[in-house]
Amino acid sequence: METNVKLYSLPYNNVKTYLAALLFIAGNIALPQLFHLIPQGGTTWLPIYFFTLIGAYKYGWRTGLLTAIASPLVNSWLFGMPPVPALPAILLKSTLLAIMAGMAANRYHKVSIGLMVAVVLGYQVVGTLGEWIMKGSFYLAAQDFRIGIPGMLLQIFGGYFFIKYLIRK
Repeated sequence: METNVKLYSLPYNNVKTYLAALLFIAGNIALPQLFHLIPQGGTTWLPIYFFTLIGAYKYGWRTGLLTAIASPLVNSWLFGMPPVPALPAILLKSTLLAIMAGMAANRYHKVSIGLMVAVVLGYQVVGTLGEWIMKGSFYLAAQDFRIGIPGMLLQIFGGYFFIKYLIRK
């Protein structure tokens, strides 16, 4: 199940990079607010990563990186979620996601479920190892694999659908 879509790699000197990033940051602010209405919605559905994946895959790693860094910081500042102690691990995973999604899109020039699986598992595995080093606890670091499987599935299938059908241009 793969499809060719128009993918971009916007440079930092292009205003479209910042406009796209602002839209995806806004999405990464709104979506977590919805999921935080559900008990443990943030840790289960991992909404802070959704539009980072979309932005990086569709518009390149630079747009993704701006989204990856700004989204958790703005959410934490405005709403206290994620809490400040969780920011380093979330920023690590967000950054890895932006880079991996942008690289996959640039390399393969298409979107598929398989590529989405590779990107999501890639950033989660490497991010979990980094979080393990930061926290000193594999149990805590592996929380996304213990609780966040629905969120990873949302990223894979929702990301694929979003890129393929909703932002084709």
